[in-house]
Amino acid sequence: MRFDRALGSLLALFSVLTVSCATKQTAPAELVVFPPPPDTARIQFLTRFADSDDVAKGRSLLQTLIGDPVDEVRQIIKPFGVAIRDGKIYVCDTVYRGVDILDLQRGTFEYFRPPDFPGRMNTPVNCAVDSQSGWLYVADTGRRAVLIFDESLDYVDSIVGDEDFRPNDVFVEPSLVWVTDGGSGKIKVYEKSTLRELRAFPDIAPGQPGYLRRPTNLYVTGDRVYATDFSAFSVKVYTRDGQFVTSVGSHGDGLGQFARPKGIAVDSASILYVVDAAFANIQAFDPDGQLLMFFGGNYGGPGAMLLPAQVTIDYDNLSHFERYVHEGFELKYLILVTNQYGPDKVSVYGFVEPKLDTILVR
Repeated sequence: MRFDRALGSLLALFSVLTVSCATKQTAPAELVVFPPPPDTARIQFLTRFADSDDVAKGRSLLQTLIGDPVDEVRQIIKPFGVAIRDGKIYVCDTVYRGVDILDLQRGTFEYFRPPDFPGRMNTPVNCAVDSQSGWLYVADTGRRAVLIFDESLDYVDSIVGDEDFRPNDVFVEPSLVWVTDGGSGKIKVYEKSTLRELRAFPDIAPGQPGYLRRPTNLYVTGDRVYATDFSAFSVKVYTRDGQFVTSVGSHGDGLGQFARPKGIAVDSASILYVVDAAFANIQAFDPDGQLLMFFGGNYGGPGAMLLPAQVTIDYDNLSHFERYVHEGFELKYLILVTNQYGPDKVSVYGFVEPKLDTILVR
């Protein structure tokens, strides 16, 4: 009888500890929305990630009893690029020279750093995950190559160029791979199956509209190609065949202007999101290039930013974050932002719409 009672108590304790050690992503103590009340909120800060404790499911009592070793806390040191697929967040860490993989389903944090050539990384700045195959493409400026790994993270191949090739970003489509080359000032398009270069643009003289002085980040959607021109303080927009369409933004410290534009992303409604590292925010523009809103701001707590670098939009992994959404909102898509410094290395925001049958908190 005593043994039964002791076993029952042990199992109860085990249950409590198992529940309490579930995935412990950090959520803000208060609701953080942009724009703030009384305006209608469009962006809600949901949570952030900084280390393995933020994604780990934790140690159960059973693991403690059988003596499993405790893994050391793994940290995201200096993130830049970010991608997400099937519940996994891929973060390019320029200090650790690899990719941090945060598996939200399993609650694990993996360092992916191939030790040897040809897969070894030097300065991984941006990455993309093929939605079809799950292959990982890493733009490595130090290696002057786009490194390609299969779904098992085994090295497959590389996109390389001449000695001036400097891949700053990569975007993967079903049949094409797009790369911004900071060395040539071009956007380069490759056939995905053969990695053969198909074309490069723009073919525009310096000083003319559409000329790319220093292309960094890249986004392709529909019939438009967007590229951040860091030295021109703007985002250049082209057709898929390389014809210049328009430019968004200019140099300055006013609304709709940039000081250090970096990562970009475009949602299904053609809203353009642009990271500005100097302003520590993201500005959102409508399809005509008019400023809609901005969010973030110099770091002072959850939802703010500290040297942000990249932004990505995701429609497929909402289930991992819906528990953070205010009851008055409906989550439409996720906005992931990397911060190179501060406690919020990967911030997760949600684009939300008010529910018609719920009175929102003001």
